Amino acid sequence: MRRHLLNQTTADHYRRSVTEGVERVAAKLATTQRPHTGISVDALTPVIAGIDLDRPLEDPAAALDELEEVYLRDAVYFHHPRYLGHLNCPVVIPAVLGEAVLSAVNSSLDTWDQSIGGTLIERRLVDWTARRIGLGPDADGVFTSGGSQSNFHALLLARDEACRRAAQKAPAGGRPRPAKAEILPRLRVFTSEAGHFSVQKSAAMLGLGYEAVIAVPVDRNRRMDTAVLALELEACAAEGLLPMAVVATAGTTDFGSIDPLPEIAQLAAEHSAWLHVDAAYGCGLLASPTRRGLLDGIEHADSVTVDFHKSFFQPVSSSAMLVRDRATLAHATYHADYLNTRRMAEERIPNQVDKSLQTTRRFDALKLWMTLRVMGADGVGSLFDEVVDLAAAGWDLLDADPRFEVVVRPQLSTLVFRYAPDADGSGTVRPDLVDEANLHARKALFASGEAVVAGTKVDGRQYLKFTLLNPQTTTADIAAVLDLLAAHAEQFLGESLAVHR
Repeated sequence: MRRHLLNQTTADHYRRSVTEGVERVAAKLATTQRPHTGISVDALTPVIAGIDLDRPLEDPAAALDELEEVYLRDAVYFHHPRYLGHLNCPVVIPAVLGEAVLSAVNSSLDTWDQSIGGTLIERRLVDWTARRIGLGPDADGVFTSGGSQSNFHALLLARDEACRRAAQKAPAGGRPRPAKAEILPRLRVFTSEAGHFSVQKSAAMLGLGYEAVIAVPVDRNRRMDTAVLALELEACAAEGLLPMAVVATAGTTDFGSIDPLPEIAQLAAEHSAWLHVDAAYGCGLLASPTRRGLLDGIEHADSVTVDFHKSFFQPVSSSAMLVRDRATLAHATYHADYLNTRRMAEERIPNQVDKSLQTTRRFDALKLWMTLRVMGADGVGSLFDEVVDLAAAGWDLLDADPRFEVVVRPQLSTLVFRYAPDADGSGTVRPDLVDEANLHARKALFASGEAVVAGTKVDGRQYLKFTLLNPQTTTADIAAVLDLLAAHAEQFLGESLAVHR
């Protein structure tokens, strides 16, 4: 079995095996005609369940043959121009090259003695990103597994900063400072009702409870209403509660909306609240040659989430959490005698675990490093500009199409819309039936394998969503998918109305 270990004696075996795997995937990419096959859960489940994991195939080629049947054939391929579903991007080749390198070397980014060059590369990329944001000379950060972890990490720092400040403000006179357990019930987090659900989950995991999150309504463009935010912050103070953090979103998941960052930053500062900007989606604007101004105000943040695996065209996972003041990262520091002793900190040995919530951690930063060294930031940003331009063209198509209604003009690259029939010219089709038609259209399209779109709800009604992250997608692709959706919805309504007559 030692022949399967990657080392100096098996380098040729490694080269042959990986090359064959790459050739299989390359052939699949070159011949894929649809984003997926349309296979059902019921059809694929018994195939995978029937594999005996206690009887190995021994030969890598045989394992790849089997993998074709259980994964490669039916995988959802985000590179296909008619994948218009979730926030999944096609990936750039330099990043995939980085992925191959980091997987083979298998560095762990927790301590210096496990990843010497990797530690410095990640730190350099953190500095590069912080400068693009404009966080200032004391900024720092760390790579994470994704936006949800980045948001959680940021809110953990915000919680402990709020508790520290509250304890410092405790009245004098010999009375003991309040314990953290006494402060936590008073903390509140403010975010847009269109913000990411990880804010609520983070509050629960941080011991605050879901009810500690105040969902601020949005305006007609699905951006946080700052007038309401101001009132909510004032009400919080009047009730003796503590505004722990305000979470602004630079690119909401459904609408791609960018909250009014300068106004929110001012309100957060007035109420001494930590400002976190969730730019998991909109971070591609940091590299945009033409649209960086859409993020104006982000430089006032105390922390920022960026997901390079969304709008920087990186493979999953590649995210980071940045902070304005590196000293705040100490809230997540823990020294273990077997790993990162205090002596190492005194000797200025750079252990990334000192500021991470993870211990063992992949060298995901290498993918971004390779991308920037091959393509440059402008190259990445121009690709993101292309999909933003495509969304604007998609808006024009939808707005001019009487079969559909579209919610808001996009700031980024998502379009939320729905099939809106007028069966007899008077608009009398029941709203619940319209909801069912849109839901059916999405499911039928997915089952056909011809395209993938997402769905969501707006004001309680069922809508469809295009998430455009592929520069290869064209307006012709969008028009074709709209025709497919309309056909599925019309068929459903025709059959439903016939039954009810």
